[in-house]
Amino acid sequence: MKAQSNSPTCDITVGIDHGSLRLQFPARHLPLWEILKGKPLPKGKPFYLPLGRQGYKDNPDDIKRASTLAMQLEADLDHPEWEKLFDPTLAKYGIGSAKYGKLADVLQMPGVAVALPEITVGAMWDAYLEWKRTVVEETTFKTRYGGMTNLINGKVWIKSEHRFSCSSAPLHSCTLDQQAGIETALTLIVIAKKQYLQSELAKAFEFCKSKGLIVNSTTENPFDTGKFTTPVVTTQQKYASKMVDGVEKQWHEVQDEKVLELDHRAFTKDERDIIIKAFYKSSKASERYLAPLIEFYFLTGCRTSEAIPLNWTDIDFDRNIIRFSKSMGVNTGKVKDTKTGEIRLFYFNEASRLKKLLLELKADSNGTLVFPNEKEKYISYYSTARAWKGRATTQNLADGTKKKYANPGLVTRLAEQGVISGYLSQYHTRHTFITLTAHANAHDNNALLKIANSCGNSVDVILRHYLGVVESTGFIEI
Repeated sequence: MKAQSNSPTCDITVGIDHGSLRLQFPARHLPLWEILKGKPLPKGKPFYLPLGRQGYKDNPDDIKRASTLAMQLEADLDHPEWEKLFDPTLAKYGIGSAKYGKLADVLQMPGVAVALPEITVGAMWDAYLEWKRTVVEETTFKTRYGGMTNLINGKVWIKSEHRFSCSSAPLHSCTLDQQAGIETALTLIVIAKKQYLQSELAKAFEFCKSKGLIVNSTTENPFDTGKFTTPVVTTQQKYASKMVDGVEKQWHEVQDEKVLELDHRAFTKDERDIIIKAFYKSSKASERYLAPLIEFYFLTGCRTSEAIPLNWTDIDFDRNIIRFSKSMGVNTGKVKDTKTGEIRLFYFNEASRLKKLLLELKADSNGTLVFPNEKEKYISYYSTARAWKGRATTQNLADGTKKKYANPGLVTRLAEQGVISGYLSQYHTRHTFITLTAHANAHDNNALLKIANSCGNSVDVILRHYLGVVESTGFIEI
C-alpha cells in the first residue's frame, strides 16, 4: 500500500504491507542504508524498513506509534551531529534485531566510533521470563506475568470495548540507560499496584546483570526505587492502634480477628443441606448438573481444583479411600500437582452419605472422570463459579449508553432471599466441612489428626482457626 505522510515536516513515511507496517525512507537517506546493508540498493526505488516483527500491525494505535518512530529517526538522521545521535543497531528505537546488532562490533560511522547500545527493557524482560517459566508453575506464570508483559508492551485491556489500547510510548522499547524515557513510559501505566510491577522489573534487571546481559557496566538499575522512598503503608500506620466498636485496640488484637472472620467462615449444617438440595431441585439444568459436585465439595472439604480432574481410578471402593494427587489449573485448564505438592488420602465410612453419592455416580458413568461435563471433558471452573455466584454482563446500546444485567447464581439468590444467613464463596465448602467435622470430633485427638491429614492442613490450624482454641488458656504445671 502507498506510504502515508506522518506530518507536514516528516519525510520518512509509514506504509502498510500485508497487514504489517513499514517505514519508507527518502532518497537522501539511501547512501546510509547502503552502508548499513553492506550492498548497493536498487536505483530509483525507495528503501523500506519492515516493522512487522516488532509487532507493528495495521491498526490506528500502531500507526501512531510508527509515526512517532519515523519522526524520531528523521530527527536523528537530519541533525548536524547525526553520527552521535543515530544508532545503527536500531536498538535505541526499540526495533533492533540480531542482524543489526552485529553492526555495533564492525561499523565505524564517519567522525565517531559507534558506542555499544544498551539492551531494551523488552529484551531484559524476555530473558527474565525465560528463566521464570522454569521456576514457577504454569498457572502462576500466566496469571502473574502475562498481565505485566502486556503493560510493558504498552497494551491496556479496555473491558467495555473488548480490545487492547496501545501506548504511543511503550516501556519495552526503552533502552535501560534511558532513565527519562523509562520514567515517562511508567507514568503512562495506570494500575493499582504499580509498585509491584516496578519491583519485578528491578528483579529482572538484577537477573540480567548476574547473567552478563547488561552491556555497559555503568548502567544502573532504572527501576530501583531506592531505600529512602516512603512505602505505601508506613511502619507507623501498620502498627497503629485501631478503633473497633468504639474501643481502641492494638494492631495485634485486631489482625487475628480479621483473618479468622475473612478466611474461615463457614455455613451451618442446615445451610449446607439447603444449598445442596437447592442445586438438585433447581429449575436451571446447568445448576442441577453440578449438584453432585457441590455435594462432594461439602462432604470432603477438598479444594475446588482437586475434584475436577478426579478419575475413578482415584477411588478405592473396597478400602473406602479417595486419592487426591492432582489439581486443575484455573487459568491454564491443565492438570498439575496439588497445592501442597503432596498426595493426600481421604477416608470415608462404609455407610456414609459420601459413599452412596459416589456409587450412584459410578453407576451412571460412561467415562474415566468422576465429574465430567456434558461432553465427558473437564468441568470448567468458571461454569461452577457462575452457577454458585453468578455474573454481571454489560450490553452496549445503539444510543451509546450501556445497560447492565445481573445474573445471580444459586447461592447468591438464596442469600438475597434470606434462606441462608449470608453469601460465602464456593471455597467455603471446604471451611464448612472442616468446621463441622472438627466440632463433631473436638474431643478425639486421633480424629482431628485424621481430618487434618485428609484435608491437607495441620491439627494446629484446626485448633486455632476452626475450633477457636484460646491462646491465653493456662495449663497445669507438673
